[in-house]
Amino acid sequence: MGRPKAELVLTTEEKAELQRLARRRNVGVVVAERARIILECGKGLENIQVAERLGITNQTVGKWRKRFIDSRLDGLSDDFRSGRPRSVSDRDVEKIVDTTLHKDPKAATHWSSRMLAEQLGVSPTAVQRVWRAFGLQPHRTESFSLSKDPYFVEKVRDVVGLYMSPPDNALVLCVDEKSQMQALERSQPLLPMQPTHPDRRTATYSRNGTTSLFAALDIATGRVIGKTFRRHRASEFIRFLGEIDSAVPADLELHLVLDNYATHKTPEVKRWLLRHPRFHMHFTPTSSSWLNLVESFFSIVERRVTKRGNHQSVTALEKDIRVFLDDHNSDPRPFVWKKTADQILDSLKRYTAKVGALRAEKAKRGSKAK
Repeated sequence: MGRPKAELVLTTEEKAELQRLARRRNVGVVVAERARIILECGKGLENIQVAERLGITNQTVGKWRKRFIDSRLDGLSDDFRSGRPRSVSDRDVEKIVDTTLHKDPKAATHWSSRMLAEQLGVSPTAVQRVWRAFGLQPHRTESFSLSKDPYFVEKVRDVVGLYMSPPDNALVLCVDEKSQMQALERSQPLLPMQPTHPDRRTATYSRNGTTSLFAALDIATGRVIGKTFRRHRASEFIRFLGEIDSAVPADLELHLVLDNYATHKTPEVKRWLLRHPRFHMHFTPTSSSWLNLVESFFSIVERRVTKRGNHQSVTALEKDIRVFLDDHNSDPRPFVWKKTADQILDSLKRYTAKVGALRAEKAKRGSKAK
């Protein structure tokens, strides 16, 4: 017959809470199962009957019945487990972070986990854990260039204003050229992708010429007016302006966002613009190509056409570019600019202040070392 089980009686509040725990998914599968065990036991069932209903062992039911009777709802939680003692102290963490940020290795440009571990007398795994916790990645580097354009603020407000509040009865086009697109042919056949293996290609190739893609991105619709030219001069740029002029209805004003490349400002271009007064040019600040949304489109072209392409001639490359443009324009997506000019300028202000403070701190540390 076995030993008699302690009587388990649920209060109204306990029953409601257990039902809530049994239904809730975000409390975890284990806690929900324990709640269901107690609810079944509260119906007056024996342990073996509850075990059969829930598909668990009799011992599991007995354990949580006893825990609930002893501690009620608090008994459904797991006991505290001390676990393994920490092998890295707070002082070690502080040394790892401080050394990574403020000191350079003796004979290298940046720290590796093994180098820093040897320097501080900790394990490489400990260094990696601390780096992950604090978001430190010494192996990575990013490039930047601050514009020295004296009219930087005015140009940022002008371009961003066009993106966020375009003029009525006008079209805003982001214009630029992706020059020197190479038709590369791999020296050996490609090995296609297989399960567990990506496609493989040789590192050697032959160059079969170059072309330039002139593109005008309509940010409102995502459609692109594109044309390839073998050369990249003011004459080709004027021909592309003619392509834009013929592609856009004559009743719309045209506002073009473009960079400060020399071919955009030649006397020939200026004379052409005088004959076509509906064209309005808006130049981005120097060293600020990120302000021109067509650069995002060029990155898509590079990923999908040229980076992994294999072209035996420039003609083949230009054909693939045209196919891509047609496919893109068949289902375009708008390019949405989200940051206001004030947000951009405030972010740049904070960044320059931070860089200035870091430089001052580094100079101060260097003078103390001397």
